[in-house]
Amino acid sequence: MAGHVDLHGLLTTDPVVATAGAGLLSDALRDQAVVVGEAQWQPPPDGSVDPLVRVMADRRRRDANALALQRMTAAGADLVDVRPAHEVLGLERGTFLHAGPPLEWERASGPMRGALIGAMLFEGMADTPEAAETALAASHVALEPCHHRDAVGPMAGVISPSMWLYELRDEVHDHTSWCSLNEGLGKVLRYGAYGPEVVDRLHWMNSVLGPLLQQAVRAAGPIDIKAIIAQMLQMGDEGHNRNRAGSLMLLRELLPSLITADGSSTDIAEAVRFSGANEHFFLNLGMPACKLSALAAEGIPGSTVVTTMARNGTDFGIRTAGTGDRWFTGPANTPEGLFLGSYGPDDANPDIGDSAITETAGIGGFAMAAAPAIVKFVGGDVPFALRTTRTMYDITVGEHTAYQVPILEFRGTPTAIDVTAVVRTGILPQINTGMAGRVAGTGQVGAGLVTPPAQCFTQALDALADALPTPAAG
Repeated sequence: MAGHVDLHGLLTTDPVVATAGAGLLSDALRDQAVVVGEAQWQPPPDGSVDPLVRVMADRRRRDANALALQRMTAAGADLVDVRPAHEVLGLERGTFLHAGPPLEWERASGPMRGALIGAMLFEGMADTPEAAETALAASHVALEPCHHRDAVGPMAGVISPSMWLYELRDEVHDHTSWCSLNEGLGKVLRYGAYGPEVVDRLHWMNSVLGPLLQQAVRAAGPIDIKAIIAQMLQMGDEGHNRNRAGSLMLLRELLPSLITADGSSTDIAEAVRFSGANEHFFLNLGMPACKLSALAAEGIPGSTVVTTMARNGTDFGIRTAGTGDRWFTGPANTPEGLFLGSYGPDDANPDIGDSAITETAGIGGFAMAAAPAIVKFVGGDVPFALRTTRTMYDITVGEHTAYQVPILEFRGTPTAIDVTAVVRTGILPQINTGMAGRVAGTGQVGAGLVTPPAQCFTQALDALADALPTPAAG
């Protein structure tokens, strides 16, 4: 309780009471016109107290997490090339990458199935959707997570061998990451649509857009994507569902060399129009930039920092700096938010996509305070956006040195999610996301907000506890 007290020990101002736990006391105080501040707290889940105590007592943890944060914030992200997947990832015909943790066709959701069917049609591995589905069900195509190749894919995240990819480099830690080109919104492959217009667009991106962007990037030289992210956060973007400023700044870098590229004036004009009309053009560069940040924190013994958050439309999975490539998964939640046209909650598929790598690296939902206008796209209100960013500081190791939030006096974004903090507080990471239709072929139905299932973090905590060094005898 806070308030001013006079010499006789009497309150001279109205008290302000801080409460934690059950809301019964808070409600009783409010009924008496007392100002109450509620702390967001709850007991750790059953069975997690012992591993939580053991992991938090690990003498390596504090320094290991500080190192993870330092590496994440120091990581660079330069756009250096645009190349086909088979060339840069060694992706062979008959192997497709997808978003999220490992997945088999039998467990794939509608939008994931739709994107895989579309990739089969695009690659010429099937003549009809029915033939594609039959081949996929017979396991004629090998499926592998994008993250297993240091790549990322939005929504369904399907990458097939012929698709062109952005290539980003972190020279500080000698890492490379890749992401597909952005198709725009609506009926697109990454949302599970596979109609003729979707496949035709992919062919155009392959034959026209990819080669032109390659020429533009090579002529412009390395483009500092990390610097663009830092600027876009101060211009109203959060880097996940709002990328307007980032897309415009990227076009500013690319246009001089794009319009002078070797190509017909018609092709160049269409490439410029397509890119300029796509407000999410930058997302597919922000994602691999964030992947490079997370890669820098991998492989630190004793660290409880999350290095991957990803969803495949069925499962949500995380990985941590201290547990290597092991996935910890739970059922993906369904986002809540705003819908397009006549679509509603019953049309939305559970959460899907690698784009939660943005929140993993400290932007997206973690930077909502920098982009209050995002609530018009994903739901909520401005106080919610401000409160979300402030709350994320409670579950992260520290603040980003380059990504800042103007409304919070240029405080760095909350960065490096700590598994122990998530389990201890019960606060789950906030993710901004698009929503894909449940039925294969539907496409985008809306955008909204979602959190991971808590069991991902309790599983990771158990594994971190199991990985603790055995105490020396004697």
